[in-house]
Amino acid sequence: MIRLLGLTVLLLWAGAAEAVETYAQARAQLDAGPAATVRAVVDGDTVILDPAPDGAAQVRLVGIQAPKLPLGREGFKAWPLSAESKRALEDLTLGKRLTLYFGDSRMDRHGRHLAHLFLDDGTWVQGRMIEDGMARVYTFPDNRRLAAAMLVRETAARTAGRGIWALRYYRPRATEAGPLLGELGTFQLVEGRVLKAARVRGKVYLNFGENWRDDFTVAFSKRAARLFTTSDLSPDAIQGKRVRVRGWLRKRNGPMIDVTHPEQVEILDGG
Repeated sequence: MIRLLGLTVLLLWAGAAEAVETYAQARAQLDAGPAATVRAVVDGDTVILDPAPDGAAQVRLVGIQAPKLPLGREGFKAWPLSAESKRALEDLTLGKRLTLYFGDSRMDRHGRHLAHLFLDDGTWVQGRMIEDGMARVYTFPDNRRLAAAMLVRETAARTAGRGIWALRYYRPRATEAGPLLGELGTFQLVEGRVLKAARVRGKVYLNFGENWRDDFTVAFSKRAARLFTTSDLSPDAIQGKRVRVRGWLRKRNGPMIDVTHPEQVEILDGG
């Protein structure tokens, strides 16, 4: 059992079928947009449509992060299984008709649609990519719909060791500061027990070691702290609990992840 900030989630797995919600239940939580056909796949989380809905052909599959390809970026090294992830999305969508479904933000700063994709046969593309271990959950404050359904699917794929989860590169890290400092600038899942929650000038910090100046820390922005407080589990209530946090690692004293919305934190036990 995993609680996502107070939401009790029972893991149910039957092949590529149901987790928290069926594909139809997930789709019902979104706003329907235009339909089009996938004419190209850029990588494991980006497609190009024809015709171009509202003049923008490219769609970023919101809510997931697939292994990254260089895509012309000099010096960028492809992440493990990036080619396989792209191929999985091609097998799933290329040449097929689908419909865009939206949560909150609908466009990114690059002019790409931010959408969930559903094939005409009802398949939820993000759900399948996560279930098959070809992508992981990657949410934002302005695009949080279906996070719970995606996180449960990710947990099932990780537990089964599917796709990216068979590789250490993607597995959750422990909270030891030394190894995390070697991963600065990367997106990571980190698991550990919260020793102390502290409020400092409106921000909340979760400390995972005895020395906050050197150990791994999670920092909640003021807005994120308010979001947690208005949910049924405040940051203070996380103290003593084992959690999984996801985000980009940076250095502030020791290694740190900034939390901007509740879906970045999963409660793994009651502490």
